[in-house]
Amino acid sequence: MTTDLVIEADGLIKNFGATKALQGVDIAVERGTILGVLGPNGAGKTTAVRILSTLLRPDGGSARIAGYDVVKNAERVREAIGLTGQYASVDEDLTGRQNLELFGVLLDLGRKGAQKRAAELLEWFDLTDAAGRRAKTYSGGMRRRLDLAASLVGRPDVIFLDEPTTGLDPSKREDMWNVVRTLVREGSTVLLTTQYLEEAEALADEITVIDHGVVIAHDTPEALKRVVGGSTLEVRPSNPEDLEDAANILNQVSTGAPADQIRKGVLAVPVHDDEALTATVARLATAGIPVTELSLHLPSLDEVFFSLTGRTASADDTTKEVAA
Repeated sequence: MTTDLVIEADGLIKNFGATKALQGVDIAVERGTILGVLGPNGAGKTTAVRILSTLLRPDGGSARIAGYDVVKNAERVREAIGLTGQYASVDEDLTGRQNLELFGVLLDLGRKGAQKRAAELLEWFDLTDAAGRRAKTYSGGMRRRLDLAASLVGRPDVIFLDEPTTGLDPSKREDMWNVVRTLVREGSTVLLTTQYLEEAEALADEITVIDHGVVIAHDTPEALKRVVGGSTLEVRPSNPEDLEDAANILNQVSTGAPADQIRKGVLAVPVHDDEALTATVARLATAGIPVTELSLHLPSLDEVFFSLTGRTASADDTTKEVAA
């Protein structure tokens, strides 16, 4: 079965003087899916997006969007895409409504069509009440939402979201996640760069990790979690007096480390796979030990990120500013 690739990049190279921003990056995104591109600051994520959206020319390699070469067919590519950069780029002297209507007119929707689309997006992004205010009076989060709305005016088939929720508070981030999910359900293909690991896990079908201009990993979120190796089995016996017996059972399925009480009344051991869960359930039942909690956890994406890059997604790598 052939795959329907909508975003393709082969061996992208981009240098800025002595800085090698991209060193042979490959990217592939199937139609109707979300690719999360992870990496620390300066990894090359934004450079890749700028090349794919025709804002930069690569020094080497090639890229195609919906079959169109980003260099040779740049105009056709621009007709197919929507782009939201890291920072809001709306006209602050225009109102929210005027910004969106302007984009609609520029995209040949006609005056009425532009007005209708603007109204739809203002409602979708919870900006209707502020539609008549100049964008300069918006909070940072409101400007960010307006910028996201502007990228969707033309109902693009392919959407590039470069750290789209930076500066949004948690509730608004969740709203944006729901917008992205809706776009994909309606047929769009999304490439999302982010430093929020939980964002990539919540949205992405597949994840590409870039560091120092090189792709160092690509797979599904679940498969990437296995990079760290193994899982953790946790058990909370209903009766605290059963902790010692439960620990002995867990030690029988452990990959090496003995059972450890990670929280009051909760034991945990590292295991290879989900067969350990099945074996533990059977042994607890045979021993007559009832439990109130029993779970198997893969490593977190934070652990994967550290394993791959040697760095955590720390405050130095993410934007702490929060806007309403």
